[in-house]
Amino acid sequence: MNKLTMAVIGLGHMGRHMIHRLLPQFADKIELFAVCDSDESSMQREVTEAGIRPQLYTDYRQLMDEVSLDLVYIAVPPSLHYDVARIAFEKGIHVFCEKPLANSLTEARSLVELAEKANVLHAVHFSLPLDPSVLKIQRLLEEQAIGGIQRMDLYLEFPQWPRAWQQNPWITSRQQGGYLLEVGIHWIQMIQQVFGPITHVKSEVEFPTDSHQSESLVQAVLQLDSGIEIHLSGTDRREGEERVSLVVHGEEGTLALENWRNLYRSGKDADPQPVPVDDVVSPLPILKQIIQILNGESGIIYDFYDGYNAQVILEALRKPGEGFTDVRPQLMGDKR
Repeated sequence: MNKLTMAVIGLGHMGRHMIHRLLPQFADKIELFAVCDSDESSMQREVTEAGIRPQLYTDYRQLMDEVSLDLVYIAVPPSLHYDVARIAFEKGIHVFCEKPLANSLTEARSLVELAEKANVLHAVHFSLPLDPSVLKIQRLLEEQAIGGIQRMDLYLEFPQWPRAWQQNPWITSRQQGGYLLEVGIHWIQMIQQVFGPITHVKSEVEFPTDSHQSESLVQAVLQLDSGIEIHLSGTDRREGEERVSLVVHGEEGTLALENWRNLYRSGKDADPQPVPVDDVVSPLPILKQIIQILNGESGIIYDFYDGYNAQVILEALRKPGEGFTDVRPQLMGDKR
């Protein structure tokens, strides 16, 4: 079996994670053929530290013109996702893109159409629905461990934004950044996969006086197709450590996924107890699933339809209307 050839475009946090942590796990199946970043000295340093020798580019257009690729991983800022993916589709290259899918709903919808026209694999790097803790939640809900779901609470609360390890020029911008787009989109997409479509959104958002800065405070209600409500609390002014969590309230107790991976269960009159997840086999990482699909095997990915539908909800949150906004007319079904 020939190795798949791949390029990584963008060496921010996720691009570095790809070349240092993920790709070495699959060195027998995929070859990192090229890397692109606008900061040439930083790029050279990263590939040296990773002990690899890909071709280096500072222009992604030149890279895709000169290199024959099976797959491109897009890890540039959101404002560039559309152009990089568009060129890849024009050249028949499979695309693995970071979230959010694009920088607007118009761009995101166009990318879905371009992906389908190109007839290539298109995946967004959503992994939360396949995390062992989330798979465990699904199992417990199927077993009626807390009875019927009554409501949910989603917490996106930070003592500061951006976080200390997350410094870059766009992460605080209203156009591309903020914790709703950067963090909230993972949870919105997971909720859509696990609990069903979000059909209505009502929100109140407080922005700084600087029109270029991202949201500070968010209070919102998301309504599922089933009628269940998710109450969202977001802030960059939390006292103490950040809290990024989903609490599911049922008739007979609660399930709480605290800070991404710590799962707790409580009964009506009992304190929360940790729930072990070591009995759950996860198909992660997503890159493994992509490799399987490209080699003709079965695999699980979240495609550009999923990326678009998650972005519909995030844009409704960021641009409040009067009362609930019905987002159903904007959602797209998977046409494949």
